[in-house]
Amino acid sequence: MPERNDSTVTEFILCWLTDQPELKLPLFPLFLGIYLLTVLGNLGMIILIVLSSHLHTPMYFFLSSLSFIDLCYSTAITPKMMVNFVAKKNVISYQECMTQLYFFLAFVISECHMLAAMAYDRYVAICNPLLYNVTMSYQVCSWMIGWVYGVGVIGASIHTFCMLRVVFCKANTINHYFCDLFPLMELACSSTFINEVFLLYLSAFNILVPTLAILGSYIFIIVSILRIKSTEGRFKAFSTCSSHFSAVAVFFGSLAFVYLQPFSLRSKDKGKVSSVFYTTVVPMLNPMIYSLRNRDVKLALSKLFHKMKFHV
Repeated sequence: MPERNDSTVTEFILCWLTDQPELKLPLFPLFLGIYLLTVLGNLGMIILIVLSSHLHTPMYFFLSSLSFIDLCYSTAITPKMMVNFVAKKNVISYQECMTQLYFFLAFVISECHMLAAMAYDRYVAICNPLLYNVTMSYQVCSWMIGWVYGVGVIGASIHTFCMLRVVFCKANTINHYFCDLFPLMELACSSTFINEVFLLYLSAFNILVPTLAILGSYIFIIVSILRIKSTEGRFKAFSTCSSHFSAVAVFFGSLAFVYLQPFSLRSKDKGKVSSVFYTTVVPMLNPMIYSLRNRDVKLALSKLFHKMKFHV
């Protein structure tokens, strides 16, 4: 990461979600509970997949990677946000702010493409089951995972490098609960035109391309499901797809609302509320939506508890 610029601002002050301070204490246990569930759910899912040999398949390989991404970018945001519930002034240094920005962007961009990779995996499994083992080989899955993290690192590096070139000279109060691109650009004393251009084009690529890939996969999946003669089989498949699609809609919808608007038209308060969904709620829900309703995961949990009980 390049050296910091000549900004006179050495630290920033993070704002709260709303302008009602009386809600701080009541909401602290709520967000603490959400974060604990996020850590337990995602970390537990990773451990379960590693320990259960029959879950060593491409689908669960992607699920473990998704859990790792959710755990990381939630940890980059939520603990610092909770400090603001109990502290009079939530201060973050310039270096910490840029670090938080980098890791948040790296993992949130990776999640966009990971969801697309998972949708493609389900498309192959449902539409071309006979070729699944060949199409989704270990080498192919490794390349896909490499692409997911590679795009995240490159995108985060570009955004962070552009932000490091911005000069912050007077105002240091960020109208957000974490260091995000738009709130930081609002404090800039220098031109942010390059930042806005990269933000628009990279956001379009990292949101629209995975969204189109997911929609395309689901179109083919739905067509294949409609060909199933069994009513029970159709209902089960549609139920699984609707849960997945609901989580994708919340994640990409909130991202699009924040990052695909022109800089001059965006709503600051609505942007903060939308950010809550993809920074805190979605990472908590993903283990439940993608895994805990899965029969294989329930079986793996049952076997793991049985082994633990046997050893005890």
